[in-house]
Amino acid sequence: MAEHHFHLKADWPGGRNSEGYIESGNLKVKVSIPPEMDGPGVGTNPDEMLLGAAATCYIITLAAMIERANLPLKEMSLESEGIVDVTNGVFTYKKIIHRPTVVLTDNASEQDYALLGKLVQKAEKSCMISRAIQGNVELALEENII
Repeated sequence: MAEHHFHLKADWPGGRNSEGYIESGNLKVKVSIPPEMDGPGVGTNPDEMLLGAAATCYIITLAAMIERANLPLKEMSLESEGIVDVTNGVFTYKKIIHRPTVVLTDNASEQDYALLGKLVQKAEKSCMISRAIQGNVELALEENII
């Protein structure tokens, strides 16, 4: 069994509305609480980073599956939305919705499209981040296959 270790260093100078900095490999960014949560909105925040982790994991997983299946991919893009619920002052990351658009080349067959539809669904269940948050954050797909 192989294990991969990732390390992050964080600097946070003060209280709730401070601006911090994180560094992990190629990720080097300022962080703070987003303005939607009455923070300064400098750099990124945990909500965006969780959404980014889920979205990039999903699209990379889907791309690998499409490549392994030798599907004639023309282009692919993704829009994702994170929904945070605030009830009685408690913030809960409620739901992530992925909206992938996958375009196959003109010579794609009906079988290619059928397989692509399955892979779009399977990638969400196979992604490491999706599996990590499963049971805590609802995941939804609204795919557009062209």
